[in-house]
Amino acid sequence: MLTHDVVIWAIRNRKGRAKPYELRWKVATESKSKSFLTKALADSFRADLLKAAQRGELFDTDTGFPKSMLPSEPEKPKKSYFEFAREYVEMRWPSAAAKTRESIVDSLTVAAFAMLDGESADLPRKEVRAALQWTLIPHSDDDAVPTGLDKAIQVLHEGTLPLADMADPIVARRVAEALTLTLDQRPAAAETAGRRRRGLNTALEYAVDLGELAENPLKRVKRKHIAKDDSVDRRVVVNPKQARELLTAVSYVGSWRRARGRRLIAFYATLYFAGLRPAEAVGLRLNDCYLPKEGWGLLTLAKTRPSSGKQWTDAGTVHDERGLKQRDARAVREVPIPPELVAYLRAHIEEFGTASDGRLFRNERGGILGASTYSRAWEQARRLALPPQQAASPLAGRPYDLRHAALSTWLNAGIDATEVAARAGNSVEVLLRRYAKCLDGRHHEINQRIEAALQPDRNFGGEAL
Repeated sequence: MLTHDVVIWAIRNRKGRAKPYELRWKVATESKSKSFLTKALADSFRADLLKAAQRGELFDTDTGFPKSMLPSEPEKPKKSYFEFAREYVEMRWPSAAAKTRESIVDSLTVAAFAMLDGESADLPRKEVRAALQWTLIPHSDDDAVPTGLDKAIQVLHEGTLPLADMADPIVARRVAEALTLTLDQRPAAAETAGRRRRGLNTALEYAVDLGELAENPLKRVKRKHIAKDDSVDRRVVVNPKQARELLTAVSYVGSWRRARGRRLIAFYATLYFAGLRPAEAVGLRLNDCYLPKEGWGLLTLAKTRPSSGKQWTDAGTVHDERGLKQRDARAVREVPIPPELVAYLRAHIEEFGTASDGRLFRNERGGILGASTYSRAWEQARRLALPPQQAASPLAGRPYDLRHAALSTWLNAGIDATEVAARAGNSVEVLLRRYAKCLDGRHHEINQRIEAALQPDRNFGGEAL
């Protein structure tokens, strides 16, 4: 229906909204509104409506636009950011690992904070995050919506800007900024922000492939360059004496009858003497081990059991089952192990046996060894083994630091970096960047060498100046 009955109101500023400047007008009995990023854009649109009304143009009651602004052909509906995020996760989910799924959903969820519009912009951030995460994760039709999230999920269905709006430089920059913030809007760690940006960047490349965006808008948003240092902090690395003291202390964790600490000694020893990642040790099976009575043994690694939430795995279990990190699913890695670790593993098998599927390490109920279990026991062992000053320091603060100590030890022993990288499951580049660190306590020896080299009576083959 077309009419001359038009009323155009002033622009109002709704602070805190994604598009804060709103123009309202009425065509006959139908109220209309349109929001804009800037006041200048809102003023320009209002001026166009006023000019059309002054020229005596008829206005359409359905769209609210004058005849001169009506599209000649039906415009393709713009896909909302919410719709796109759901479609993208659904596409990636089947082939992605559990940790990758978690990262994808996190990237899309954090970016959504900059794409909220209307009523959804007023929702608490924690509620938005919970609602988005639950909605993005594929569920069966029988799964009930968590209590308290039904309203937020309903609002979010209609409460995000069109994905195409991200082509606007202002929106794109706001999205990029959201990736760098925590839930309480404090600066996130550089590694976290980088991971989120990589995840969203891949999603937006998919949007370009679908024709939803002409180009990836993140590429136009420059990031402040911060020198990245992902090297291992030397302060976390234990020397061999400290490592053995910690392994001894583990045996005193928990009661002797329940053997909570004793069943973990060989697990920690595997991280230190073989340089395994915790997830690799959790997945270690008896068939993976060659444990002779004398001499060196061999571990043949094929599986890892990284810890993820139940919502991220296909089996609905906390631990995913994957191949080796950044390797083909069928790849294996051989790690020779010294006699000391062979003895630890043989003693562990003799006392505790194996799980039904051949796993060496399990919890007290026979299930998969969880990160919370071995992390709590390790913290207790640190307090038993280390002096108070060292216990309060970063020294061996996490079980993973035993791997750092192992690789640092091998490198400091003069082992070729190619061989260390092969045993560790790293590239040589990553190894030299991250693990070439001195052992705790060796700085004194190094200082003495430097001091000796600086003695004035040393002759380096040239004349003194």
